[in-house]
Amino acid sequence: MEPNLHDQQQQRVHGVVVITLPPSDDPSQGKTISAFTLTDHDYPPEEDLNPSFQPDPLHRNPQFHLWFSDLSMSSPRLVLSLLGISLIAIALYGSVFSNSVTMFRVSDERNRDDDNSDRETTSFVFPVYHKLRAREFHDRILAEGLGVENGIFVEPMDLELVNPVKVNSVLSTTAGSIDSSSSTSMFPVGGNVYPDGLYYTRILVGKPEDGHYYHLDIDTGSDLTWIQCDAPCTSCAKGANQLYKPKHDNLVRSSEPLCVEVQRNQMTEHFESLQQCDYEIEYADHSYSMGVLTKDRFHLKLHNGSLAQSDVVFGCGYDQQGLLLNTLLKTDGILGLSRAKISLPSQLASRGIISNVVGHCLASDLNGEGYIFMGSDLVPSHGITWVPMLHHSRLEVYQMQVTKMSYGNAMLSLDGENGRVGKALFDTGSSYTYFPNQAYTQLVTSLQEFSGLELIRDDSDKTLPICWRAKTNFPISSLSDVKKFFRPITLQIGSKWLIISRKLLIQPEDYLIITDKGNVCLGILDGSSVHDGSTIIIGDISMRGHLIVYDNVKQRIGWMKSDCVRPREFDHIL
Repeated sequence: MEPNLHDQQQQRVHGVVVITLPPSDDPSQGKTISAFTLTDHDYPPEEDLNPSFQPDPLHRNPQFHLWFSDLSMSSPRLVLSLLGISLIAIALYGSVFSNSVTMFRVSDERNRDDDNSDRETTSFVFPVYHKLRAREFHDRILAEGLGVENGIFVEPMDLELVNPVKVNSVLSTTAGSIDSSSSTSMFPVGGNVYPDGLYYTRILVGKPEDGHYYHLDIDTGSDLTWIQCDAPCTSCAKGANQLYKPKHDNLVRSSEPLCVEVQRNQMTEHFESLQQCDYEIEYADHSYSMGVLTKDRFHLKLHNGSLAQSDVVFGCGYDQQGLLLNTLLKTDGILGLSRAKISLPSQLASRGIISNVVGHCLASDLNGEGYIFMGSDLVPSHGITWVPMLHHSRLEVYQMQVTKMSYGNAMLSLDGENGRVGKALFDTGSSYTYFPNQAYTQLVTSLQEFSGLELIRDDSDKTLPICWRAKTNFPISSLSDVKKFFRPITLQIGSKWLIISRKLLIQPEDYLIITDKGNVCLGILDGSSVHDGSTIIIGDISMRGHLIVYDNVKQRIGWMKSDCVRPREFDHIL
């Protein structure tokens, strides 16, 4: 018996889903999802099934019901077209107002956090401050009366400028290690390339009742974290905060493994009979810090709102010399973030607190904020470029192999093997980027084509070795005014074949600065006397506006563009 087509049409079911997104100026209103099922089949009245349930307006309107039914039966293409247009509109809204969509996801996650405070996380996050805003921040604290002891600013532990979160509990690693799947912390980072030339974070050190915050220059090229201290101090700068006062019982003995690790590559003699562990560190500019290793409690704010306390070995620096003293006018020491065992992330990872992954995002906007994270929670699952991490024979640094380098279409030489394979090192301790001498010379030659056009070399500006002024003699106020005269620099990593290689693109705004004189200067310097002279040093200026990740678990380095406004959670992949 043939089926009755008329009966089939009467029993058709049509499903409609309506998604209502909030207005872009008020994303807090949330989104709503409504699902409707339209059919020509005569079901029992809704009141008979559930007297308290009121049918939706669509079912109450027979004219709409008939119109939709006739439309679906007579013009299926039109229905599909309307649905397609709706999906495209939703997709366009999501792309244009991606921040609102992200806020929905974060809001939903935080609502779930309220119901489940034991949410698993695996990263510590250190927000970044801009040095230009440091004084403003300090004045705001004083104005609000948030905390001053004996004339010294003491910041409350729950105060955060970036993404404030509640404090659920305090976890201590002295009594037992924290599981690495439950640690995500938030701390601030700030600074600028010009005029201060550094980025820093703050960490609370000591017991809660007598601890103090210290501002530390973040340095992925340094192993040891150290703070200026009163031991007593032989040569110390004024610093941003009071000198750290070590306790004799907390001094690290020379026989302890981390002491042996620190002294392994230093000229300091190793005496196991000594009751203390001395260190001496010399930096690329020939500045140095001398001191003794100690241990104390570091307070790390977790991303899920809890607090972690962990005893960390670091340096008590009582003798600083050289240009380092200028930096210490605005900070209190160095935060070592390298791959070495003595670095802060390595110590936390060795105790199972985090997975050994470090990332940072330095904001390019002088009024913006950035952050550092330690752990895997904020590692993107997509959109990030990964390359293998290249190991150094002596140094525990973050570097990669470079097969080609170019300025626009002009090739730049690499001072590596056969002049064709070089190395690039990521160093947040360097304000500017450094090229090997031959590549630097070629770059400067290529830039001379602008002389006599819109920009003229200005040797009177001593901010950096190479600066230009506008031919019109009007001061340059923004990089957007001059970046059109420059070309991007491309580093090709991995294979020499473009199809399977990876690229790091350094745009003009990633290597130029505007000085107080209204000139534009080249933020790439001659690296002949830096490191080994043949390595490309990627400094802060070329990392701004990027999320950079150093994955010590899978031995790889990744990067992606980012506004660095706030850390966002991704589906982590570790």
